[in-house]
Formats: sequence, structure tokens, C-alpha cells
Amino acid sequence: MNQRLQRLADQIQRELAVLIRDAVNDPRLTGFVTISSIKVSPDLGYADVYVTIMEPELNDAMTMSNHEESIKVLNKAAGFLRTELSHSLKTRTTPRLRFHYDEVTARGNYMMDLISKAVIKTEENESDEQENEE
Repeated sequence: MNQRLQRLADQIQRELAVLIRDAVNDPRLTGFVTISSIKVSPDLGYADVYVTIMEPELNDAMTMSNHEESIKVLNKAAGFLRTELSHSLKTRTTPRLRFHYDEVTARGNYMMDLISKAVIKTEENESDEQENEE
């Protein structure tokens, strides 16, 4: 991505973060939405917005359906967000917004949990071995 597209993506990310927080008041959007990254097409026609959603105290079985619902809500609000975004962007056209759930971040968090559990288990095994030697 060239520097111009990257600057535009950064500006869209900043503006969208504020708009989603302040202007989208849909009750189906229950979690805290964080924009991970934005990829703008070279012709400025589309902007793929990758988001993560932190749900308040839900178990793993519920989170996937809630993430899908939240992405649907954001995609429904994309036209409104695009209109609001056009007021602050200094471009001739405003890219159409397409929201996607960022699975990279979720997978990274899952891997960190696995590593933490493995470290704890290793420490427990080492302490048990030391007790057995004494």
C-alpha cells in the first residue's frame, strides 16, 4: 500500500473509531468495538475495516454469534458511517465501508491463553518434582 493510501486508511480509522463510539446507538452492538486495521482499495472505491469486539462477560459459545451479529449491525450502519465520514475527509469520494471480524487478533489472544496455561502447568510440575525430591 502506498503512502497516500496508508495516510487515508489511518485517517479513516481515527474518524470511524469516534463515529462508532458516539454515533452508532444500536442496542444489538453490545461489545466494545476496536478497529484493528483498514485496507483501502487503490481506486478508493472500498475500505475493508477489520474490527475486534470485546464482549462483556460472555462464554465462548455465545461470542461467535454475537460477533456475527455485531458485524451485521456495522455493515447495516456502513452507509450512515460513510456519509458522516465524508464530512471530515478531504477526498473527492469516500470509500464504501465493508466490515470484517479480525480473526487474527482473536486467534492471537487464544494462543496467548494456551501459552499461559502451559507455563502455569510447567511451573506446577516443576514445584511437584522439587517437593518429591525433598
